[in-house]
Amino acid sequence: MKKTLNLAAVLALTFSAQSLAAQCGNILGHSVQQLKTRESVDLCDEFKGKTLIVVNTASKCGFTPQFEALETLYQNYKDQGLVVLGFPSNDFRQEHSDEEKTAEVCYLTYGVEFPMFSTSSVRGDNANPVFKALIAKTGESPSWNFNKYIVSKDEQQVVHFGSRTSPDDPKFIAELEKLLAAK
Repeated sequence: MKKTLNLAAVLALTFSAQSLAAQCGNILGHSVQQLKTRESVDLCDEFKGKTLIVVNTASKCGFTPQFEALETLYQNYKDQGLVVLGFPSNDFRQEHSDEEKTAEVCYLTYGVEFPMFSTSSVRGDNANPVFKALIAKTGESPSWNFNKYIVSKDEQQVVHFGSRTSPDDPKFIAELEKLLAAK
């Protein structure tokens, strides 16, 4: 009897995880820890049906000022369904080891209000599951900090932009507006 209950529990959890992935897909089908907290966010529950900009960030990088343009985009387009998701990473050795310092740069220095998550890897075998899904979808792995992925509401279209493309670049904004307007 005990084995039957355990098997039933495993099957229920498996079904639950499968339905979450089916509901949202490989990009949003995960829970991730917020920056400088112990709280996790269920990405599917929070951001399903939104157009996303997913970006790998670093606090000590020449591209760190892109936080300003990302925040401006977030403020300008959030009422149209845009969410920016920031993933600090030390893959390129330019992130603080102390998340409090990372949070200070994001929230105090740059006034970031969009969701930021705990420091994690964004490339290779250790990449967090969101970036594994983005890389699988685009074939583009972050080659440096501040790679940006624009993700359609249904997660079917993902467009990658490298670090050198600023969030206020006309081509970036055109692609963002195209995906925001898509049904």
